[in-house]
Amino acid sequence: MSRRNVLLLMTDQHRADTLGAYGNPLGLTPNLDELAATGTRFDRWYTPTAICTPARASLLTGQAPFRHKLLANYERNVGYIEDLPDGQFSFSEALRDNGYNCGLIGKWHVGTAKTAGDFGFDGPDLPGWHNPVDDPDYLAYLAEHDLPPYEISDRVRGTLPNGGPGNLLAARLHQPVEATFEHYLATRAIETMERYAADVREHDKPFFLQLSFFGPHLPYIVPDEYFDLVDPGVIPLPRSVAETFHGKPPVQRNYSDHWTFDTMPLETTRKLIAVYWGYVALIDHEIGRVLDAMRRLGLADDTAVLFTCDHGEFTGSHRLHDKGPAMYEDIYRTPGIVRVPGAPGGVVRDEFVSLLDCTATILDLAGIDPEPAVDSRSLLPLVSTSDSVGWQEDIVCEFHGHHFPYPQRMLRTDRYKLVVNPDSVNELYDLHADPDELLNRYAHPEMAEVRSRLMRRLYDLLRDRGDNFYHWMTSMYEVGDVTHDPTLSGLDDQTYQR
Repeated sequence: MSRRNVLLLMTDQHRADTLGAYGNPLGLTPNLDELAATGTRFDRWYTPTAICTPARASLLTGQAPFRHKLLANYERNVGYIEDLPDGQFSFSEALRDNGYNCGLIGKWHVGTAKTAGDFGFDGPDLPGWHNPVDDPDYLAYLAEHDLPPYEISDRVRGTLPNGGPGNLLAARLHQPVEATFEHYLATRAIETMERYAADVREHDKPFFLQLSFFGPHLPYIVPDEYFDLVDPGVIPLPRSVAETFHGKPPVQRNYSDHWTFDTMPLETTRKLIAVYWGYVALIDHEIGRVLDAMRRLGLADDTAVLFTCDHGEFTGSHRLHDKGPAMYEDIYRTPGIVRVPGAPGGVVRDEFVSLLDCTATILDLAGIDPEPAVDSRSLLPLVSTSDSVGWQEDIVCEFHGHHFPYPQRMLRTDRYKLVVNPDSVNELYDLHADPDELLNRYAHPEMAEVRSRLMRRLYDLLRDRGDNFYHWMTSMYEVGDVTHDPTLSGLDDQTYQR
């Protein structure tokens, strides 16, 4: 086939360090590790923004969040739009228009009024941010297989600043693995792949299939064998649990209070991480079922497989849980694996790439012009060889708020990270000397040259992209000479001509 089938395996709120391929020593992810061993593992794969809906909208459209403007999860929306506009480009509709079957099984979370079906996807409509265990199709699945309903115990939560019970972080699920929402999703994905395989054989009709798990997003709700899979005693606490928030934006301490970190003992944090790792192991097991089905159906030689997630998770790092207005590696650097039949295996790339780049890659695999995915770049040149490939040597990420508006921009280079926080102190980390991002060096005199250089680079990249965040930077920070009237009045252009 000249046009590849594409299987996109996607998780939610997934730390890179839970995979053996990314250094986890416990062997919890044999299926994803095998995918990495036979494909390409990207060690600097970043989300464009560490929050579900905007990141997923970026994947769908190939556009950065500031451009598609779907900037918040609707559950905590503070006034942003809640759906992509009519006429918005999406890779799924482009695939449909070019003869592909196109399916999405699992989490959608790219709007409220518009569903995955509105963008050309087959599959059950499963709205929301976490496993919708009251969904009629899931309940029908349980009834069909005589499986018990959802029931939990052993809830883990802290105490909120106002004295109320904190958000649920984890719980024990009283269902067998076969009844879990993860098993249900994998089963529906296998059923869809079987239907698509028939179209491949009989009509030479290729397919795109996305299996999008709701986990390992918190709360980590898993059955006994995964709740107790990992001994908390072997869990190393993240070094950044020593976070003091000294010299950091105050919002980070507020978020720590919101996630009740200091109201729970460190033994609870170890247990939470252990259950989170167990949740990842459960998902890996279900991914294995899907990959086995792909091989059984004779599709492996014609199907590219991509694995990634929308963003990471703190799990106690920096005394935080979930994600939020703190642009640390824990939530911005994520796993990313691509396996294309015929491409070399066991390749490791250290270029800065993005979830956004999946869009152009999928279109490229389908033989479709990726130009409408304006902020996306196909990863196939990096996958097809282990040689050096010309690539941008840094990456920009953005954030717009969760619970409240909070604009941020980040520039990540090989050594440094600059975070611009207009309402607060900026951040500058030396990731070679301080990989845990504990020491904010933005105001250190010896960092003046680095700070100035990174600020100018971020300014230029934002301005070139059309991200109007650069206007604040023009007047507030040392960005060097400008060639435009920063007042935007059009009345004084000659002053700034060079």
